[in-house]
Amino acid sequence: MTILGLAETVVGPLIRALCPDDASLDRDALADRFARAAWSGIAEPGDRDAGRLIAVLGAERALAALAATPVPAGETVELATLLAALTAAGDAGSVERTDLGEAVKRWRSRVSVPTVLLSLRQAARFGVALLVPDDPDWPRGVDELGDHAPIALWARGDRTLLGRLDRSIAIVGARAATGYGEHVTVEASAGLVDRGFTIISGAAYGIDGIAHRAALASSGSTVAFLAGGVDRFYPAGHEALLTRIVERGVVVSEVPCGTAPTRWRFLQRNRLIAAASRATVVVEAGWRSGSLNTASHAAQLGRPIGAVPGPVTSAASAGCHRLLRDAIAICVTGPDDMAELVPFDLSDGSDVSAAVPTAPTAERAPAPAGSSGSLPISSGIDPTGTRMRLLDALSERSGRQVGRIAELSGLAPDRIRAELGLLELEGIVHEGSGGWRRFTAKQLQAKGG
Repeated sequence: MTILGLAETVVGPLIRALCPDDASLDRDALADRFARAAWSGIAEPGDRDAGRLIAVLGAERALAALAATPVPAGETVELATLLAALTAAGDAGSVERTDLGEAVKRWRSRVSVPTVLLSLRQAARFGVALLVPDDPDWPRGVDELGDHAPIALWARGDRTLLGRLDRSIAIVGARAATGYGEHVTVEASAGLVDRGFTIISGAAYGIDGIAHRAALASSGSTVAFLAGGVDRFYPAGHEALLTRIVERGVVVSEVPCGTAPTRWRFLQRNRLIAAASRATVVVEAGWRSGSLNTASHAAQLGRPIGAVPGPVTSAASAGCHRLLRDAIAICVTGPDDMAELVPFDLSDGSDVSAAVPTAPTAERAPAPAGSSGSLPISSGIDPTGTRMRLLDALSERSGRQVGRIAELSGLAPDRIRAELGLLELEGIVHEGSGGWRRFTAKQLQAKGG
């Protein structure tokens, strides 16, 4: 018996090593987990098209169709096969033909069985668990992201904690935290832990790291969501902290082991922090802080948001004041205020977001996978995130060919060529004998002068 062309004797042990508490996995369950593991590396986090396709066809069937051999010219077998499969499922209209065609181009360069096998072996080496939506330990809050929900999650530590997040609050804030922000964060995190809350954050420098440390110091539970694989802790300066979280909490990512964090993945990681928690508190944030991105995702999900006021002269609190001014967040000054964001009694399984009065939002819907998730009070020049992903995939030192850029960015080759041409005209990138590369900041400054 085979699973996506591989013998079950090959796939079975690899998947079971990541699911030690579930010895009853049959062939279909093994295939679904293997396919989801593969998809988590093929599609970028929050890919709506992948989410829709898997929802209609299932992970295994969608991957089998995608892996079909392309024809030399014209429409690819992958696209034809996927469209036929969608038609057979009676849901061909759920994914537009043009969207699916572009998506196939994005995904194709990443379809690699050896890469999936390597990530599974690496996960087993670090004691990582592979979670899928049917698991009891799956954090149910992320399902509210709809088509943008994670395809799978890779967890290192106490994965059962993820299934018990009914009393959880995300604490986020600036990396360049002030003494005031650090003090408020310690008091808030420790106080919430004493009240039975799990602390969720992103393990970044500044407020995030302090929130995790305070929770651990108070013998509480904490969850860290990473933008890269859980086998390579980032930032490196928090390796000791993340190791402690693995021992007493859990570190989670939606990308497989070996995946590097990028700016785009950090933005998409923020949606998981907002969705997995029952409320989000922003302690300190500058005017353009990434913490506002997390608050934006929480607002679009209809989740309660709290913001800590700071000195009116402090640039580190400008983002918090911005949230308060625009009625996006509620003013909170300590753990008592923060705890009130979440209903005390959740034993009836009621919908938290419906039970808690929140600040008005434009609409209750997940942030588009292609958006930065910025608050409605700001707008970006890269609404789809294409340029960000492209520049993340380029190096300042060595040139890269379009094929390699496609593999790293998850963008279609023809889209990459078009964007590279525009970026070259703007003087941001250039093509040399070894391929495309970014200009350094100094080079750009010199050119501008």
